[in-house]
Order: sequence, then structure tokens, then C-alpha cells
Amino acid sequence: MFDVSAFAAGFALSAALIVAIGAQNAFVLRQGLRREHVGAIVAFCAAADALLMALGVAGLARAVGALPGLERVLAGAGAAFLAVYAAFSLRRAMGSAALTETAGTGLTLRGALLRAAGFTFLNPHVYLDSVLLVGAVGAARAPDAPVAFVVGAASASLVWFAGLGYGARALAPVFAKPAAWRALDLGVAATMLALAAGLAGVAIAGAEAFAL
Repeated sequence: MFDVSAFAAGFALSAALIVAIGAQNAFVLRQGLRREHVGAIVAFCAAADALLMALGVAGLARAVGALPGLERVLAGAGAAFLAVYAAFSLRRAMGSAALTETAGTGLTLRGALLRAAGFTFLNPHVYLDSVLLVGAVGAARAPDAPVAFVVGAASASLVWFAGLGYGARALAPVFAKPAAWRALDLGVAATMLALAAGLAGVAIAGAEAFAL
């Protein structure tokens, strides 16, 4: 029998964790505003979240916790990835690519999915949230409840990304102005740089601790 309470608990926990300004959300929002590969990006991000949460509930949370050096490696890779993307955002904000939503050559489907993968799998926080936290809470439920818990958590992720990607179109009149695109790209760049700095701190601290 499907456990409705476990579904609701998973949905609520996932929703609380995912509704925050982050690299992945900023990317989905920008692609939604450009109306570029939105369906594929939403599906990829939601599926990736569902996979990570299911693996966490299945036991990956314990395995990741037993590898203290993994977080440091992911933090370093994530910091480099975000710093590069911040540089591209700054370039768009300062150049002609910020003038219209269709300016520039845009991303190919492959390029968009590769960036979505980077924002998803090179972010240590996704492992802390989706794998460790959601996994630990889901695994702690009754033997027949984890499936419903994962379905609930994955549903919240899908609803959020779909709303973010397709709901961005409601902001199209605002982003008809060049200044709005410049402000968005500057905000994205600032967010990426702040996250990159935080991840770099984690990587450096981890490296120092590992050397002691």
C-alpha cells in the first residue's frame, strides 16, 4: 500500500531544500527566460535529483559519509566550474549578448545538458542535501515507506524545476529591456562567484586537514 504520509514527508523535505538561490536554479531560470531547451533541462535536473535521492535512500549516503576526501575533490571541481561560468556571465553582461533574450548563438542541446550536469554533479551541496540528508531521512522510515518518500521528494523537485523553467516566461515583458538582462547576468555572476568562493574554502580547508 502506498504510504501517503511518507510521500508528503518526502515532498516537504525536498521542497524546503531545493527552493533556494543556487547555481542550478539560476541556470534553469536563465534558460527558461531564453526559452531554450527548457523541457530537456527540466527533465534532466528532475531526473538527476530523483536518481541521487533514490541512491541515498538505498545506502549511498553511508558510502559517501565514509569517504571524507570526496567532498574536498567535488568542492574544488565545483569551484572551478562556477568561476568559469561566472566569467561567461560577466562577459554577457558587459557585451552585446545581454541586449536581447535571443542574442548570441545560444546553446546546443548537448551544451545545455552538459552545463546542467555540471551544475548538478559538481556541486557538493547536492550530495549533502539529496544524498545524505534526504537519503538518511528516507532510509529511516518503515521498510515499505522509502519508495513513497523518494517519489514525494522527486515530485517536489519536478514541480520546482518545471515551475522555474516554464514560469520564467511570465517575466518576458520585464526582460524585454536590455538593462534587465544585464542585471540578471550580473546577479548570476555574483551568485556563482560567491558559491565558488565558498566551495574553494571547503576544498582548501579539506586539503589542510588532510595534510595534518
